Amino acid sequence: MGFRSKLFIALLICAILAVVATTTAARYAFLQGFFGYLHEQEMARIRRVLPTLARRYEQHGDWNYLLAEPGAWFEILARVDFGRARGLPGSFGSLPAAGAFPPRFDARPAFASPGELTGLGMRLALLDRTRRFVVGNPAARKDAAYEPIVVKGAVVGWLVVSPFTGVTAGAADAFQRQQLLWTWVIGATAVGLAAVLAIVLTHRVLAPIRRIGEATHRLAAGDYATRLEVSSPDEIGRLAVDFNRMALVLQRNEAVRRTFVADISHELRTPIAILQAELEAIEDRVHALNAEGLRSLQGEVATLGKLIEDLYELSLADVGALTYRMSPVDLVELLRGRLLAFQERYAEQRLEIEACFPAHPMIIDADETRLNQLFNNLLENSLRYTSPGGRLCIACQPECHAAVIELEDTAPGVPDEVLPRLFDRFYRVDPSRNRGSGGAGLGLAIAKRIVEAHGGSIIARKSPLGGLMLRVELSLAG
Repeated sequence: MGFRSKLFIALLICAILAVVATTTAARYAFLQGFFGYLHEQEMARIRRVLPTLARRYEQHGDWNYLLAEPGAWFEILARVDFGRARGLPGSFGSLPAAGAFPPRFDARPAFASPGELTGLGMRLALLDRTRRFVVGNPAARKDAAYEPIVVKGAVVGWLVVSPFTGVTAGAADAFQRQQLLWTWVIGATAVGLAAVLAIVLTHRVLAPIRRIGEATHRLAAGDYATRLEVSSPDEIGRLAVDFNRMALVLQRNEAVRRTFVADISHELRTPIAILQAELEAIEDRVHALNAEGLRSLQGEVATLGKLIEDLYELSLADVGALTYRMSPVDLVELLRGRLLAFQERYAEQRLEIEACFPAHPMIIDADETRLNQLFNNLLENSLRYTSPGGRLCIACQPECHAAVIELEDTAPGVPDEVLPRLFDRFYRVDPSRNRGSGGAGLGLAIAKRIVEAHGGSIIARKSPLGGLMLRVELSLAG
């Protein structure tokens, strides 16, 4: 059984239970109210007959006239049952004189009276003042209602009404059957409407879930361009939004993966192709195996080895396996040492170096080897991508318990839209900062991993000198 069938059955069962409970409660409430209404009606009829019985008693002096004239009692019952028999003018309070009875009962009302429905005439009895039976139903129950008949302030008799527990046959049964039939008709109609509503609800609820499932299958099959239409702000809509975000991330990751593979292939192919060409030239005796040829081969091998080492370090940094041995390091002294190491190479490119360091030490907890690697990459990046005759300004100063290092170089600059991507692996700005200047585009990516491992931050901005500014923040010790 599918989820749609389960949901439909669950909704339908809930609707049926609700209809049955509501119908049962409504029927019980109706019957209780109906019987209460009938009881109030018959007691009102009885009380309206009491004055007539009192006058008859006062006229005859006792109740024996009812025994001598049985029709008089049935006349009273008829008045109680129908209120007004055909051919008998007047109301409950004025019965006709003796001899005018029997009235014509051949044309009964089209609808049964409350007295007939409850069998009131069969439950009435007349007792004398000592509560001895006179006429009517002799089987009066203990819980019967006793209504006194008063003449000149004295009780001369009692009109007894036995309680009823249900209506009698005939019109009453038909009435009950009709009410029961309509109850079931209404209940069946409600269940049918609930079934239709359950079908509509299950379709509306499951349709977006089905679309999400189909989109998930396409996404799992590699279609990362799959997107869902967000048509509601509810949980399903938020799920669709999250799905679209996940699909976008997967699409970007796939694009990065493909670019990464293509870049690695390109970076590895170049030195390997050069090595192969040089070796074939030596083998074909086009080039002699001399010191200059060996230096060329060693340079390509060194380039290949550096690329592989950088990739290895990036992979370790990605999984958090790059080792760091933290110890107090004087950042000012370390920067001076790095600048001294690069001084000759900067001079060859006719690049001027301006340094602004504080006179006092700036101690940080760091891995000195990794920091040397960090500043080597930053200085190497500036050396490769700054036009000859330019300059590099490097400053180090404390700011709010942090050491701030800023490197600014001259033209060429970097467009604003590509600044956030400078720390992506294999990314190079084209054409001003390209591979013709050397490098595989991994130096800044490794530098960012080292800075983040030390709990710091690194950002790239446009330099007022016309080139690039790199700002590094590292926490001071203590």
